[in-house]
Amino acid sequence: MGTYYYTLLCKTFLPNHSITIESTKLYTRANTLCQKTTHFGFHEHHFDSVLVGCVNMEEIVKEEVKEEHERRFRWIEIRHNNITEAQRQAISKLPFRMANRCKALMRQIICFSDEKGVIFDLLAAWVKIMKPRRADWLAVLKELNVIDHPHYIKVAEHALLEESFEANIRDYTKIIHYYGEHNQLEDAENVLTAMKQRGFICDQVILTAMLNMYSKAGHLDQAKEYFEEIKLLCETLDKRSYGAMIMAYIRAGLPEQGEELLEEMDEQEIYAGSEVYKALLRAYSMNGNAEGAQRVFDAIQLAGISPDDKICGLVINAYGMAGQSQNACIAFENMRRAGITPTDKCIASVLAAYEKESRLNRALEFLIDLEKVGIMVGEEASGLLAKWFRKLGVVKEVEHVLRDFATR
Repeated sequence: MGTYYYTLLCKTFLPNHSITIESTKLYTRANTLCQKTTHFGFHEHHFDSVLVGCVNMEEIVKEEVKEEHERRFRWIEIRHNNITEAQRQAISKLPFRMANRCKALMRQIICFSDEKGVIFDLLAAWVKIMKPRRADWLAVLKELNVIDHPHYIKVAEHALLEESFEANIRDYTKIIHYYGEHNQLEDAENVLTAMKQRGFICDQVILTAMLNMYSKAGHLDQAKEYFEEIKLLCETLDKRSYGAMIMAYIRAGLPEQGEELLEEMDEQEIYAGSEVYKALLRAYSMNGNAEGAQRVFDAIQLAGISPDDKICGLVINAYGMAGQSQNACIAFENMRRAGITPTDKCIASVLAAYEKESRLNRALEFLIDLEKVGIMVGEEASGLLAKWFRKLGVVKEVEHVLRDFATR
């Protein structure tokens, strides 16, 4: 009796559709199922529920698709017998004191591949299963950064969207700084835009990060825009903001404008880092701008930065390129009096100044004086001398002159 009514219902309501028999977990076509002899008791099975299931089959299918979508990544604990030796080594180096939930995620990330899905599904599964806190996110991000893992930035960006991460403006700053270091300017702009859309207000730190990024990339106009935006905050500019803008001018070949900002800093008793002074000095030195190099050198000493052989070498090089041999010699002697051992580059710079003024005899006297105090000429200075002698065609004559100088 039960078989007859069941077959009738199937033919009437589902002639061409598949159904699910929950009690047996059997998936087949309705017509095939109806041909099999199956006995049901009215007291055990209620056909009204079957009818409702048949009519709402579309909703059931949608629900199954939804569940399948939610199960895109299946969390399976990593086993040592199913991973490579490199993965095993990486897992063994995880910090001993790292929380277990963090280690679980790190193992998954280390062994993750495209065949397993996308990294964002893995992170979503971790959040759902492990219920991490902000400290857990930070521990994972720190370790990914330490091992320079390629998924570091993906995890960092996804963390911003998770409530458990409790994102703040400094988290966005770190990501922008990362993109800046990798010259991914558009990605950095996208992160800044997303931050604003989520209700965060830009401060001097994050704007300076953007300024520094464009400064390093050589985009002067964009750097100036962010510098002006920092000024609109009505806060005192710090040495990082000034320094980044000065470096932008230097990279754009405008050291004079950079020096103007440096003077503005001095007026406010804000001193730039030594790297900014050295970069500005180098810019003047490579251009042969001796006056500019001397001004920056004086500013370096006023800022309390002790000159070293590189700083002194840049000043001497500026005089050398400008052909000012007397000033180059004065700077060289001041360097020695300060107890700084001159480099071969410094000697070559003095010789270059003598060459520009065609003062060969004075250059030879300079070399003899150095030899008397035990300072030997190196490869760079010797190469410059050899080229100079070849131009003059006096290689043999110079040998005789050097012997004469040596016997005095």
